[in-house]
Amino acid sequence: MGNSSGKEEVAEAEEEKDGEEEIVEKKKEEKEEVVELPLGVEELFESGDPVLDISYKKFKRLPRRVCGLLHLEKLYLCGNSLLNLPDSISQLQGLRTLALDFNKMEDVPSAVFELTNLTRLYLGSNRLMNLPEEVKNLQNLRCLWVESNYFQMFPRELYDLPNLKSLQIGDNRLKTLPPDLWKMESLRGLWLYGNRFSTFPKVLLKMEGLEILDMDRNKITKFPSLKRLHALRLFSYDHNPVDAPPRVSEEVLVVGEGAAEFLERREARIERQKKAAEEEAEAEAEAELTQAGEEPVIHGILKNSNANKSGGGMGNEEETEGNDPEREDEEMMEEEVDYEEESQFEMQEMFGEGDMMEFEGDELEYDTVHVDYEYEEGPEMEDVGRQEQRA
Repeated sequence: MGNSSGKEEVAEAEEEKDGEEEIVEKKKEEKEEVVELPLGVEELFESGDPVLDISYKKFKRLPRRVCGLLHLEKLYLCGNSLLNLPDSISQLQGLRTLALDFNKMEDVPSAVFELTNLTRLYLGSNRLMNLPEEVKNLQNLRCLWVESNYFQMFPRELYDLPNLKSLQIGDNRLKTLPPDLWKMESLRGLWLYGNRFSTFPKVLLKMEGLEILDMDRNKITKFPSLKRLHALRLFSYDHNPVDAPPRVSEEVLVVGEGAAEFLERREARIERQKKAAEEEAEAEAEAELTQAGEEPVIHGILKNSNANKSGGGMGNEEETEGNDPEREDEEMMEEEVDYEEESQFEMQEMFGEGDMMEFEGDELEYDTVHVDYEYEEGPEMEDVGRQEQRA
């Protein structure tokens, strides 16, 4: 009986201890909550704006009030000292964009994977080494940035994200890519700069949907031909120990050492081909006019104009009718008037609104660059602008 009472006393003591610890933790949270917020943050909380940016405010814990802002669609928490996020952040089911880069996270907070409406997630410049299996819950994710972390292996968990189009995984420690990476068929932009590749990953040659491929700052000594990547529009290979850029399609912009000379030579070749095609078209058009019995037009002047024909007729009349001075003056005046009328008529034929002639000239060309990546809403390659801003 004494033993029973002793056990009860121990249990009661433990309960009291747990209760005291809970009270201490609660008081600690309350104390942190009443800490004066940085200037302007209170106004941001009360603004009702669907975008909340409290980056670089030196937060070590996320203010609990943030989790109650159920109207939020975009939340920027960059450049603080966050190690984790409270579970209550999962209440923000309206979030489309969450930026957690430049913090101190060693793992992605589990509550993030409950935000199933996210389309953009930024986790760069943390201390991540991998991604958990729960990342597959983010089925709507289109853009993921995990640059400047400690990934040594490519996270295969990303295979389960069918809508992922932009993956930024530069400045990590990757040496190889999995041979079945081609399964990520939706991927359009892939940033692999600043890793440890010594050879070009052959699996990339199977990813025919890629539009942007960045291999800057690796140790690749030779690139294969990339002409089979028909969708490719931008390839960057700067700061690799290679002698020349790889072979690419005419539409691809290349960036790297020697790329400027390569592009100049390609532009000159295209210009020569265009000029040759124009000259051939002009020769064919002139040949068709000749076969049709029409007088060809060269630079807006008719060959063998009617004025020349009139001049020939005047000479014949002079031979038959003699050299009467008054007659000659009258004929010259009449012929000058006829020449002006005929010339005016010819010009009307050439420049009138009818079908008398077609204007032949150089076609206008427009240089277009498709860039669908940006930090905010935009085309699919939307993250380029943000990368430039970081740089």
